[in-house]
Amino acid sequence: MQGTKVRAFGLASVLAISLAGCATTITTNNVPPTQTTTPETVVNRPLAAGLDPAARPDPFPSSYQPFPSRVTVFRGATVLTATGAEIANGVVVAAEGRIVAVGGPETAIPQGATIIDAKGRWITPGVIDVHSHLGAGPSPSVSAMANINESMDPNTSQVWVEHSIWPQDPGFNRARAGGVTTLQILPGSANLFGGRSVTLRNVPSVTMQGMKFPGAPYGLKMACGENPKRVYGSRLRSPSTAMANVAGYRAAWINAADYGRRWDDYRAKVAKNEKAEPPKRDLQLDTLVGVLKGEVLVQNHCYRGDEMAVMIDIAKEFGYKIMMFHHASEAYKVAPLLAKEDICLATWASWANFKMESYDGIEANAAISWKAGACVVIHSDNETMIQRLNQEAALAMAAGNRIGLGITRAEAIKWITSNPAKSLGIAKETGTLEAGKRADIVVWSNDPFSVYARADQVYIDGALTYDRTDRRYQPRSDFELGQPGEGAFQ
Repeated sequence: MQGTKVRAFGLASVLAISLAGCATTITTNNVPPTQTTTPETVVNRPLAAGLDPAARPDPFPSSYQPFPSRVTVFRGATVLTATGAEIANGVVVAAEGRIVAVGGPETAIPQGATIIDAKGRWITPGVIDVHSHLGAGPSPSVSAMANINESMDPNTSQVWVEHSIWPQDPGFNRARAGGVTTLQILPGSANLFGGRSVTLRNVPSVTMQGMKFPGAPYGLKMACGENPKRVYGSRLRSPSTAMANVAGYRAAWINAADYGRRWDDYRAKVAKNEKAEPPKRDLQLDTLVGVLKGEVLVQNHCYRGDEMAVMIDIAKEFGYKIMMFHHASEAYKVAPLLAKEDICLATWASWANFKMESYDGIEANAAISWKAGACVVIHSDNETMIQRLNQEAALAMAAGNRIGLGITRAEAIKWITSNPAKSLGIAKETGTLEAGKRADIVVWSNDPFSVYARADQVYIDGALTYDRTDRRYQPRSDFELGQPGEGAFQ
């Protein structure tokens, strides 16, 4: 049934997004109804409820709620689904925040749908950045806002980067203008174990919880190579050598395994109604045990191929899995190993040679690794590059094609959409344009691998959250309001 052709913005979305035009009032705080706590409920809580780390694995739960959306049909664009398909004159149907259908011109259009005429434009899934420090190292870049590295000890697994996030960071709005709908915020790389990462929906909110991706697993930031030994070696503390780095990882995993066994013994006794005292909680070891149980995903900063091989051996020694190597300048040297171990790599095309461990970085790193069967991701690690991840992916694709690898757009789009979703443990929810997935959609003005392409419109869970031609859909954070040159990325 033919739908009604109207402007691309539904009234409900306008009301939701243009309340005051700023990040801290664009939503209703995304906070669910509060539960009343009485003195009686506090007294009656079991003592162990707050002691056992398994009792409440996420004490800072997401309060994210999608913005209002309506049935929307995108028609006439070239569609890159990130499943390997490129559809000319394609149709994408979204309803209730989810993808309903993707196909050619014959795709059925629901009655009453809002129809977006996207002829001459391109549509992709929302861009996902797996390595960002937005909010924790925000703009303005001043010492008061520097919250990325807690470099007090080589092991700071106990810190959670979400507790450093400032939702008013203007970088979130600028990233959204570059098509970014989801991003992982990581602690820095000063330490062997830097702490927990968090995955966010790139929506304006007054709280971190209002951005937190519901159900997304936590990550553990680890770092090998130069950074930890430089930070602590300069203080005449361990680690000051690569071998001390490795000894530090191994000692931490031994402690974590012992801690996990003590909790398992305690829970086994409780299950048998035997008297037992819970072990004292250790926030640092809680995170490491989460890795050993497969609940927390290892996100490992590592540049050199030989060091990646060492980290893989450590993971096998202690029975955990590395989800992804970040930066990975020499991934092309060990790409068959990464493919065999099903470990993704996140890298750039244009950053290399800025320190010794990146000395052998090459533009074709991603492309060579991809052709070897590895899971490739293009990341930013930068507040400016996150606005143009499509261009960084284009550079990586072009570098591969200059040496005859023949990588297509349908392949390369996976580097900033579906593969990032896989590496963050959210591939069932987002990353591709498939029925049932979240309707995270970018409408590009041009081929997204062109330097001239811009994100015209960005939809998150089917709701229009950015429009390049309409300032009502260019949210500003409270920090930006009233400042010279205020406004979102153009």
